[in-house]
Amino acid sequence: MAANGEETPSENTAKPKPKVASKDKAVVIKGKPKSGRFWKTEKTKFSSIIKSRGLKSSFEKKQALREKLQRIKEESRERKAQKQEQEEQRKERRRENLKRREENQKKAEIVQVITNTKKLSKMKKKHLRNVEKRDTTIVSK
Repeated sequence: MAANGEETPSENTAKPKPKVASKDKAVVIKGKPKSGRFWKTEKTKFSSIIKSRGLKSSFEKKQALREKLQRIKEESRERKAQKQEQEEQRKERRRENLKRREENQKKAEIVQVITNTKKLSKMKKKHLRNVEKRDTTIVSK
């Protein structure tokens, strides 16, 4: 109020009350955002979303769905086991092939046995690098 008892125009206009939505939720009138990004929306927590109880299905439908899921899981397990078995067979074949290849290489080698060990001491370093020690007790065909 003014000093002489008169009301000023700013005093007699009341502040607008915020609009109230259903269930006592106050809707605040928004102005221009401070950041200037008018396209940004007000973010709300996920838990604040109103959830419905959903449709209830009968026991038979639930049972059928459960059985279907069980069958799908079983098929998936079988496929996985089959794939693993194939992978294991492939690895085993590879091991056998490598072993066979190594044996064939050893058979095809031209071997010269050095009985005189003094030759080794006379050899140059480059030649010594090529010399391999082998077990002579194994009789090759």
